[in-house]
Amino acid sequence: MNSLIIRRKLAEHIISRLKFPQRTLCTDAAPKVSSSHSVQSSNDHVGQQSFRNEVHPYDIAIVGGGMVGMALACSLARMPLTKHLKVAIIDSNPALSKGLGIKKEDPPDPRVSTVTPATISLFKDIGAWKYVEQHRHAYFDQMQVWDYTGLGYTKYNARDVHKDTLGCVVENKVLHNSLLSCIQDTDFQKTIYPSRLSSMTLQPRNLSMGVDSTSSGLNERGNLAKLDLSDGNSLYAKLVVGSDGSKSRVRELAGFKTTGWNYSQNAIICTVEHSVENRCAWQRFLPAGPIALLPIGDNFSNIVWTMNPKEATDRKSLAEDDFVKDVNYALDYGFGPHPKSSTLGSGGIFSWFKTDVNLSPDECFRVPPKVVKLASERMVFPLSLMHANDYASKHVVLIGDAAHTVHPLAGQGVNLGFGDAFALSRIISEGIAVGTDIAEVLLLKKYEAERKSANVTMMAILDGFQKAYSVDFGPLNILRAAAFNGAQYIPPLKRSIISYASGDQRFPIFS
Repeated sequence: MNSLIIRRKLAEHIISRLKFPQRTLCTDAAPKVSSSHSVQSSNDHVGQQSFRNEVHPYDIAIVGGGMVGMALACSLARMPLTKHLKVAIIDSNPALSKGLGIKKEDPPDPRVSTVTPATISLFKDIGAWKYVEQHRHAYFDQMQVWDYTGLGYTKYNARDVHKDTLGCVVENKVLHNSLLSCIQDTDFQKTIYPSRLSSMTLQPRNLSMGVDSTSSGLNERGNLAKLDLSDGNSLYAKLVVGSDGSKSRVRELAGFKTTGWNYSQNAIICTVEHSVENRCAWQRFLPAGPIALLPIGDNFSNIVWTMNPKEATDRKSLAEDDFVKDVNYALDYGFGPHPKSSTLGSGGIFSWFKTDVNLSPDECFRVPPKVVKLASERMVFPLSLMHANDYASKHVVLIGDAAHTVHPLAGQGVNLGFGDAFALSRIISEGIAVGTDIAEVLLLKKYEAERKSANVTMMAILDGFQKAYSVDFGPLNILRAAAFNGAQYIPPLKRSIISYASGDQRFPIFS
């Protein structure tokens, strides 16, 4: 008996010396935050720090509060079985705590995303899309893709698949702000830590005593992850979600291996202005890489131009007028002629594609609207492909760019990330419904199996396009042109490509 008393007192002494921070949430108290640690809470819920013999951990710690991380938080907040979870969001971006001051009169930011109809539908489901529509955005229902050789082109139209739109171009800051506004409309128990992740310990054994939290089902002792932050703060969570980008600290600390390569290409992004409104998405494949012209609303468009690193450096430093001339040259007669709609099927080398097909005015080749002015700074970033060999292990799961990065030629990267976020929230909800531990590896592997299949398929297609259009070789040019004309004049193939690019998770085959 004396031995038992001694062990109990020793345990109490050790725990009191460790001073584990306890996080509780309340609605009827003023903020009580340690002077050395700043913690932001939403919806008048207050992050408190106290030092007791108990640790009340979070259900989920989301490391990275960007668009994909916030999409996960919003989805969790909206589902009946997950809206009561306690969630920590770790991100040093001040916008998470202060909000983004978006003014309609400001020119568009060059960092934009092309969201698919599938992503738009998911945003509507969680109540975030209505906030997007309060700011500048641009739906488009047509897209023209062509090759610099002038041998072929393809026009995609939403009506070909009975859709209203092919997508919507939105500034990243608008998407982010809309997700923040969405989650603020809920009573979701989230706490924002304006810091960075420094280290992570999975299943720390020193939590085997004094841990008891029944409000969120975390009653397994010693079954938590410990996260140490750069500001000296620490917290504990059942599940850690890495949504912290392509250089993910979570992925590194969890020991996930990756496969990938650099493309030896850089992309220049910027906002440009026209004299008329642009209502179509345009993409032309050039010898060094594709250039895309995407509508962003009003008379503005976004440029995403891929080229070799030296060209990107040179063009970033060009005078504005010279850069605008280069853009128009790349989108018009530069590098080669326009495809001729009237000659296709009239004795040319691809005449056999046009059997019993009549071209409407919408299907004829058109020249993109002329750029008259540069309306933002030019930003340059390197391009690469990266894929995590595993997305999940016990207590840890990766989403978004932490799990995969792709070439931007089809604008699919962020849509893959949003797909990850919404799939993970759904699978967590399904696990809770049947009483499964949300950090159980078998549950998280279910998410991995679902998303890895979709992501790898898209990555393979985009990588294949990148490689196919990186070689200027006569016979290959003809094959590429044949692919363009096949997509233009074979309706089942065109419908399948549009559906897949719109977010339907099917491989683009005849349907």
